[in-house]
Amino acid sequence: MDSSQIGKRAWSYAGVLQDAGLSCFEYVEQLTLLLFLKMADQLTEAPHHKPAIVPPELGWKVLLPLDGAPLEDKYRDILEKLSLKPGMLGVIFKSARCEIHNPALLKQLIVNLIDKVDWLSLPVDVKGTIYEELMQRSASESARGAGQHFTPRPVIQTMCEVMEPTPQDSICDPAAGTGGFAVSAYSYVLNRFEKELNRDEKRALREELVEVMELSPKVGRMCAMNLYLHGIGGDKVVVHSGHDSLAAPWRREYSMVLANPPFGKKQNLLFVNEEGDLEKDDQVILREDFWTSTSNKQLNFVQHIYTLLKINGRAAMVVPDNVLFEGGAGEKVRRNLLQKCNVHTLLRLPTGIWYSPGVKANVIFFEKKEGRAKAWTDKLWVYDLRTNLHFTQKPWPPNWLTTWKRSWSSSARSPPS
Repeated sequence: MDSSQIGKRAWSYAGVLQDAGLSCFEYVEQLTLLLFLKMADQLTEAPHHKPAIVPPELGWKVLLPLDGAPLEDKYRDILEKLSLKPGMLGVIFKSARCEIHNPALLKQLIVNLIDKVDWLSLPVDVKGTIYEELMQRSASESARGAGQHFTPRPVIQTMCEVMEPTPQDSICDPAAGTGGFAVSAYSYVLNRFEKELNRDEKRALREELVEVMELSPKVGRMCAMNLYLHGIGGDKVVVHSGHDSLAAPWRREYSMVLANPPFGKKQNLLFVNEEGDLEKDDQVILREDFWTSTSNKQLNFVQHIYTLLKINGRAAMVVPDNVLFEGGAGEKVRRNLLQKCNVHTLLRLPTGIWYSPGVKANVIFFEKKEGRAKAWTDKLWVYDLRTNLHFTQKPWPPNWLTTWKRSWSSSARSPPS
């Protein structure tokens, strides 16, 4: 069975399980859990003979002979116990639950889809492509499902290409979603520099190039699996699942940040009032390393990403229009960013490319600089891909960002004058 057949077969099961009440997002999540168990089991066999990372009593082979209620019960038991494990196991199985309540369908998924494929024999890029395609299909099915955590891949790839990461970079995404920026940056560096790297340098690339954070444990699980299937991380945990990036300063700085922080203007705290009704209260983020205190989520992420950068570190981040034009806290954030960074490029993105309709977004590119009295930003290159242009999410127009990429001065890593 080749990769296209596997992808088609895997997606066909999404339809079957959707009829049983599972969303596409939930299906991909369950596939994530089962795939990990299967591949972990394969690693213990010839020709790999690696030590078991999943205890045998909680492993793949325990599920194969079971049927009916015992199968569902054992699967639940495995998920519960693995969620307590440290390292990669704990990240992937954190807060995991069995969402397939029909044991016959669970048996089909285990025996007819996953167990029939020799997943480890597939090249890393093929496994990753199959999995990423499933996530992308899930995203396109529902803007409220994976769509809100899934940045269109042409946007990610273009941002990575113009940023030109190298093996010497340390790259962070503080709002990783399903891990698209980390995968794209790693793939870019590997494709460009692999022949120049020795074995130790390749291992360092897997373990040190990228580090990401994701607030939702469910999405963090898919992110961890996406990175794992692309060969990223190894034994080291590079996905911090369930982590609130805005809550406190992070312990490390990076040479590059690539991010599309979550949209949604306000950061809210849900609580039950005295009448027993659910209410929302704007949650103002108070951090001494921020320029201003606000409940605006995007403005807080702009400030947070600035704190993640080393001096001369570079960032490319997606921001909605309100970050560019809002007064009050927005004006203060922009003023500080222009003063302390070289904000050199603004790419206005078309509206029809997002999984959530009507989104108006941009990509800003900037470099963090040392402190000085004079503002570092003295000119801004604005490239408008929105006004009088009409794109749709699918199919992608051919080479829709080619002209902009050609205009980018790669040698100077800044736009042309």
